[in-house]
Amino acid sequence: MAHKAILFFVDKSIALLYPRFMLTSNQLAVIEAPLTSKLFLHAPAGTGKSTVGVERLKFLLANGVTGDSILVITPQRTLQEPYLEIIRSPERIAGGEATPATVGGLARRMVDLFWPLAAEAAGFAHPENPPVFLTLETSQYYMAHLVRPLLDAGYFESLTIDRNRLYSQILDNLNKSAAVGFPHTDIGPRLDSAWIGEPSQRRIYADAQDCANRFRDFCLQNNLLDFSLQLEVFWNHLWPDQAVRNYLTQTCRHLIYDNIEEDIPRAHDLIRDWLPEFDSALIIFDEDAGYRRFLGADTDTAFALRELCGEEVSFDETFVMSEEILQLENSLTEAIAPLPHFSLFTEKKEENPEPLKLILSRFYPELIDSIVDEIQRLITDDESQPSSFRLHPSDIVILAPYLSDALRFAVTSRLEARGIPVRTHRPSRSLHDEPASQALFALAALAHPHWDVRPSKFDVAYALRLALDTDLVRAQLLTEIVYRAKDFSLSPFDKISSDKQERITFTFGNRYSMLRDWILNYREGQPLPLDHFLRRLFGEVLSQPGFGFHRNLDAARIAASLIESVQKFRQVMQPVEGLADIGREYIAMLNDGVIAAQYLESWKSETDDAVLVSPAYSFLMMNRPASVQFWLDPGSGGWYERLDQPLTHPQVLSRAWPAGRQWTFADEERANDESMARLVSGLLHRCRQRIYLGISNLGESGFEGRGALLKAFQRVLQDVSSE
Repeated sequence: MAHKAILFFVDKSIALLYPRFMLTSNQLAVIEAPLTSKLFLHAPAGTGKSTVGVERLKFLLANGVTGDSILVITPQRTLQEPYLEIIRSPERIAGGEATPATVGGLARRMVDLFWPLAAEAAGFAHPENPPVFLTLETSQYYMAHLVRPLLDAGYFESLTIDRNRLYSQILDNLNKSAAVGFPHTDIGPRLDSAWIGEPSQRRIYADAQDCANRFRDFCLQNNLLDFSLQLEVFWNHLWPDQAVRNYLTQTCRHLIYDNIEEDIPRAHDLIRDWLPEFDSALIIFDEDAGYRRFLGADTDTAFALRELCGEEVSFDETFVMSEEILQLENSLTEAIAPLPHFSLFTEKKEENPEPLKLILSRFYPELIDSIVDEIQRLITDDESQPSSFRLHPSDIVILAPYLSDALRFAVTSRLEARGIPVRTHRPSRSLHDEPASQALFALAALAHPHWDVRPSKFDVAYALRLALDTDLVRAQLLTEIVYRAKDFSLSPFDKISSDKQERITFTFGNRYSMLRDWILNYREGQPLPLDHFLRRLFGEVLSQPGFGFHRNLDAARIAASLIESVQKFRQVMQPVEGLADIGREYIAMLNDGVIAAQYLESWKSETDDAVLVSPAYSFLMMNRPASVQFWLDPGSGGWYERLDQPLTHPQVLSRAWPAGRQWTFADEERANDESMARLVSGLLHRCRQRIYLGISNLGESGFEGRGALLKAFQRVLQDVSSE
């Protein structure tokens, strides 16, 4: 057992150094390593690696290292939160601020700062003009602008796919070419050379390549930089420039690079070049991870960075898993696809004889009811329960391979009916699909008659239901009486017959009158940009006491993300000539199904103590443990099968795939097995006490599930019963 160091605190400056819990001697050795050391730390999840990264940042600051000389890199912004808490802490030691960044964000900053050095060499048509950086949303908007006429001309005619998915997969191909490091003109040939199926698919790859080429040419002609072009300009033109390299190497002297296994090969190439210039470095690698491979993450190029570090360190104690969960993880991953396991040990915790429990039912709704019953039992302070299983709602997560709207509603409505706080997390969900967004869109259309976007009575009723915090029956009755789509008119409440007023109630009638007056007053003035309009509407009306956004924190979060999205869209689109109204254009874009970019608010917990409902991979990228996990529908193929992406392929477009080699069924099976093993291992490494397996005879789709994960559990249970 590793020695524990118990730390006592005398004053605030010492308290800042270490958290108020015990750190192992191995952790302290990394945290307090000399200021000239370069360490490569690798271990499975739950062993305290990120804790060491955060404490290393504190140690550097406490030992005279200026904050602005420290660079903290993570693969995505959401993983920076523990470091940002230190950087923003009012108790941190005085000095400059450490720089948190992703490699993509760093590339964007350098392109913006050194634009004159790269613009002409990179082939931009107007190097004298400033660059325009695109978000995921605006990239899809311009892609749709270019590809929509091609679809009408016969492109992708043999393919049945939603247009927003088509646009996003072409962009994903461009991103992977930049992330891996091959020319974007090689996308189609790489995909084509690996294909062994129907010949018609080869035409699809050719069409996708042509669309990617057109998009890149369009960006170069208009000074537009999507993620792929930002990365290529930085890597090909700025990083080789001695002035840029000197600026970065002289500014950033100390590096903390966490979760490198989730980053792209070009990021690892950059650090490989840069690492000799740092005074100190701590590089943190999570074993058995690599959950973002579908986005280009490369564990091989990440692990290769250990060759450049002076010392390699590994931890062998898990602070999360119980001994029983650890044994379950070993057995289950062995049954799926053997992974290189590391010998871990855990402190003996309170006895947990049942690390795995089954919840069985015939139909899926019955399964959800049983799960909610069990959650209520777990969080009820009942003397009949073991003390180790009296949980807070935040100790519980409900996981599924995919989180459909129907499943999301089924779970959250049942939990809310029991008075159990719940929150959901689904980053891939479009802002257009959120009820709060739809309500805001309908109200925006009513306030801007010149858009000639006429919300249906159904849309207005739902908008009033949420805005006035009423029920749908009253909202529909009110809408039928006051709303006329022909001329966007909203009748006053006091003109309604008295019996209808009483049915609606004067409380909601007063709120409607306040909202109506605000909209009519706004119509009389000069129209505002859509994001300014939404800020005013939210601040002056919808967030006020009695209105629907006042206590609905989820709706408020959606409003914040929507406003940020509109603002970024407006900033990119304002230079475009001939665009009649940016607000109307934005709503049309989201109606086409464009997926919103990632917003940090969606990754934060608005309610600290709430049950989390999330897709399994999204939960892993939140990088947090849970005491109890409910896994839904293990018979579903979603736990095992790769998403169908007919225009792209994460393995074929990776650096490890040999050019010209064909992708076979055996390759697909092997990749699926390894992916599921990593998923299962990652989830179990983040589970403290128990897994509940929710199994119904008929799954969510109404069919009997016989997926690979369920079969793996059956093998494990058979082995246990035979012992």
